Amino acid sequence: MENTISDEKIRKYLETTFKALEIARKAEKDPAKVKEAEDFLDMASRYYEDAKHFEEKGNRVLAFGAVNYAHAWLDAGARLGLFKVNDSKLFTVDDE
Repeated sequence: MENTISDEKIRKYLETTFKALEIARKAEKDPAKVKEAEDFLDMASRYYEDAKHFEEKGNRVLAFGAVNYAHAWLDAGARLGLFKVNDSKLFTVDDE
């Protein structure tokens, strides 16, 4: 069992979350919930930026936590239908 957060693992999670952020930003938004969608994207973006900051400072634990929070905001927004995505590799949604 691996109990370390390697540089490679952080980079992988940052890359994955960056891809998901880009898809969510470009995705169709529920017209009745645009404000909520933008709020979820803003929170995800802020946590993503925090993760990059912590990674640059060498704090892999905080970076790992922040990037997971970022992705959680994206997953929650996708599950709530705030942005229409259908990539089950990047989001907790069913492929259509």
